[in-house]
Amino acid sequence: MSTDEAPAGPSPLEFEADSSTKMKKGAHKPIFAHLFKAKPKKVKATKRVHLLVNPYAGNKSGRKIGEQAKALLEAAGKTVKAYHSAYSGHLMEMAQELEIKANDLVAVVGGDGSLSEVITGRMRAESGKTELFALIPAGTGNSMAHDLGLSSVEQAVESIVSGARQSIDLARVELVNGLPGAENGTTVRFSHNLVTWGLGVDSTIKAEKMRWMGPVRYDVGILMAIMANNRRHATLTLDGVTMEDDYTLFLIQNTQTGGSRLPLAPGATLDDGFMDIGILKKMTRRDVLKAFGMLKKEGRHVFHPRVDYHRFKTLSIDTPAPAAINIDGKHRLYSPLHGSSTKRCGTMRTCFRMRNLRNSHRLRTFPFPLEVVPRTALLLLRPVLRQPFAFERLSSSEVASALVPMIELVQRWKSVHEQPVLVVTK
Repeated sequence: MSTDEAPAGPSPLEFEADSSTKMKKGAHKPIFAHLFKAKPKKVKATKRVHLLVNPYAGNKSGRKIGEQAKALLEAAGKTVKAYHSAYSGHLMEMAQELEIKANDLVAVVGGDGSLSEVITGRMRAESGKTELFALIPAGTGNSMAHDLGLSSVEQAVESIVSGARQSIDLARVELVNGLPGAENGTTVRFSHNLVTWGLGVDSTIKAEKMRWMGPVRYDVGILMAIMANNRRHATLTLDGVTMEDDYTLFLIQNTQTGGSRLPLAPGATLDDGFMDIGILKKMTRRDVLKAFGMLKKEGRHVFHPRVDYHRFKTLSIDTPAPAAINIDGKHRLYSPLHGSSTKRCGTMRTCFRMRNLRNSHRLRTFPFPLEVVPRTALLLLRPVLRQPFAFERLSSSEVASALVPMIELVQRWKSVHEQPVLVVTK
């Protein structure tokens, strides 16, 4: 963590190093937080399953995985009604219109973005009831599925049939539709995974243009964003304490992992009533490359001297101009918004209000506040016996030390899949 002599802000969270692990990139692996504070509870028998499928998830493998899941659930004696999305946002619309009865279950076939859309739809429905959700991984990132220990359709279905339930925190994200001077109402999204600002958004935007590469596109996107090294000025307020500087990246996390199963938040717990934030301060390209290399080495980036890590209940980000944010793997351009909502986030434990200040003539400052609201009722199914927590190596151990590994990754995918390769010129 940062050890500046006069830190302008709250004291960062200090991680304990696991001395039993090997030193890599100059640091031991940090000791990870428990994923849940509460103990899992057994699930009552569910007879009816609403299966919401994103057929475009995972390079268009969602439909096939959905059919496989439906067959397995029906073989287990469940009544299954399947719904297939046809366009972006369709899952939200279908989820909002569902008629959920007691002991019904909403299962999502897709990735983190698909689950986010379904949760958003159900929260908009304002049923006031505790509802049960299950995730059948079919995306390319699958951060939540990875944290829950779900790695296959069979395992996910087994969790629905005889798994355990856990409550999780949520983030409420409120955005303005349209740009300053041409606003058209607001949109509310609910996040279960992450919200990022800065380099993380840049990398995701680049990665989305290379979906044919699969999960490795996140590595390539990050390296491309590192080489661009765009820094932004912002005022960050955590629990009433303000810090103003140039920043590289804010990683606001609920889960421990992000795209490409990167261990972004070793201290995150899904039901503790807090969100975690990793702050990458102003860095040179060399510093960012080193931090990224430490990140891929099982979350060792938390020991980088230019990285601070906090846990918070309220947060706001003020920027001199509108900026893009990433919500559960999907990037959004947020515009100014006046005022704040005092409405509680259903019966969720953690709820964020994100708003931006508007000036109709000039862009001045754009607040981006988040606030914790207590109470949990969103339940996710997980296996009774979870697999040991582990991270996969996604590429060469030197992937973050230079640009050469990115070129090698692209060339390897080109030779295997015979896909057109994006040529980046200086």
